[in-house]
Amino acid sequence: MDEGDLAQQNQELFQRMVLKHHLDTRPQGESALECEDCGEPIPDARRKAAKGCTRCICCQRIQESRGQK
Repeated sequence: MDEGDLAQQNQELFQRMVLKHHLDTRPQGESALECEDCGEPIPDARRKAAKGCTRCICCQRIQESRGQK
């Protein structure tokens, strides 16, 4: 096994670890009906796709751009 193979193996391991962490730490349970920041209704499609969400997609993007969850 050469250095390129080891680097690829390490990259794949890192990606699996990041994905597992993301899945383990994402919100669970019931999604909110209204955004906690702006008060607008959260569309059903978002509520189903992002279980446990508490913000509309616009407000969530703002939070993430600020480095917050």
